[in-house]
Amino acid sequence: MAEQLILDLPTREVLGRDTFFVAPSNAMAIATLDSVATWPSGKLVLIGSPGSGKTHMAHVFAAEHDGVIVSVAELSEADIPALATQRSVVVEDADRMPELADPKAAENALFHLHNLTLAEGGRLLVTARTAPNHWALTLPDLASRMQGTTVTRIDPPDDMLLMAMLVKQFEDRQITVPVALIPWLVKRMERSAGAVRQMVETLDREALRAGKPISRGLAQSLFPADA
Repeated sequence: MAEQLILDLPTREVLGRDTFFVAPSNAMAIATLDSVATWPSGKLVLIGSPGSGKTHMAHVFAAEHDGVIVSVAELSEADIPALATQRSVVVEDADRMPELADPKAAENALFHLHNLTLAEGGRLLVTARTAPNHWALTLPDLASRMQGTTVTRIDPPDDMLLMAMLVKQFEDRQITVPVALIPWLVKRMERSAGAVRQMVETLDREALRAGKPISRGLAQSLFPADA
């Protein structure tokens, strides 16, 4: 049988609270986000590995607290005074500032956004892979403000969370798989959120190539137990 033509169709990612799975690894972070009124100085840094759920949690927070989300890469071109008038502001990927074409401009923008948002009585949520003392900030005033911000962490996922992540990844791609396949896959994967996405992408692509649904047999051929 000829191989199927593979179409790189977009996934339909759903980022609401009802699709977010609470597990021991993220429960504390969720509770801290939900206790926004108790944030010291009205600000919080949320850290976690790539794919751990930071963006999902940020979207839930923004939706529930009349917030706006902006990537740190967009800050230098953003209207900072207008952003600061929002009830809540989320800045994503703050630790990536050193990778930008003009990191100093991004640092200055975040510094002013931090000060203006808090002066307006708003809430500031910043996401990153690591704590602020690892961001290699060159603006001393920003470094002191970020390092003085409370940090909450998403820990590495446990089995229950990995299974929930797999289910969501399949659902985002509108793929139905046998229920028993989910725990089987968890036993054969790296313990990380990024591995979940890669595993689902691999299964989806191979199923499309073969023109067959995702099954235990297909998974076994790609992820053998003795690999």
